[in-house]
Amino acid sequence: MLHLTMKHFLFTFTIMFSAKKRLDKAYNKAKVIPFNNSSKFILFSDCHRGDNSFADDFANNRNIYFHALKHYYNKGFSYAELGDGDELWENLSFESILHAHKNVYMLMKKFHDEERLHMIWGNHDMVYRNQNYVNKHLDTYFDAKTGENKDLFCDITYHEGIVLKHSETSQELFLLHGHQADWWNYLFWKWSRFMVRVLWKPLNVMGIADPTSPAKNYKELIKVERRTKKWITENKNLITIQVIHTDLVFQNLVILLFLMMVVVYTQEVLLV
Repeated sequence: MLHLTMKHFLFTFTIMFSAKKRLDKAYNKAKVIPFNNSSKFILFSDCHRGDNSFADDFANNRNIYFHALKHYYNKGFSYAELGDGDELWENLSFESILHAHKNVYMLMKKFHDEERLHMIWGNHDMVYRNQNYVNKHLDTYFDAKTGENKDLFCDITYHEGIVLKHSETSQELFLLHGHQADWWNYLFWKWSRFMVRVLWKPLNVMGIADPTSPAKNYKELIKVERRTKKWITENKNLITIQVIHTDLVFQNLVILLFLMMVVVYTQEVLLV
């Protein structure tokens, strides 16, 4: 019994230490974006844009997402996506997703053309950490009407993390997907992708939800949150925004309320 307890302790310690290394790496290599009191950012995560099939969870929300994004574009916001924007576990290629939601990507292209698009990769679109893959699949797209390749997200780079740094106070907001604290979804994402493609996508089409989703595995979710909180504490309570894989509407509401609090706090600091 003691032997088993010690093995469990060593396993847990190894995971915690590895999570710290992965979070350190994401922070140290994060893209730094300066902002000030007039800056406006909208953050979205886990859109999971698919191929518009029955398994596409994004399809039912596409219209409201498009109109919300159009509103933020017209108001001059910068758009930051915190991972899993494209569902590349269930779908073999980006092309099928592009064709299914072309109006959405054309709007995102407007953000990109004005340098207002900032992208983070998650576990479901982890292939985007390979710049060659990004260049090949996202730089251009084939326009069937003209029979020519047209620009899409030319020279775009997906990041593991982004740091928003206030230009006057140097206050930082660290943005990431958060699967760095989940050893399985970070190290063995290819195995998870394989299981989703061959097993859970067909079942999802029939209306059976994927029981392996982190949102349904609350014990593992708590462990992931605990590892992240420990890292935040060890880094002088660095303000960190990550995906928590709870209800997505609630999650995005929490992000918006949190940013409102940060703006108020920053204004108070500057007034002092």
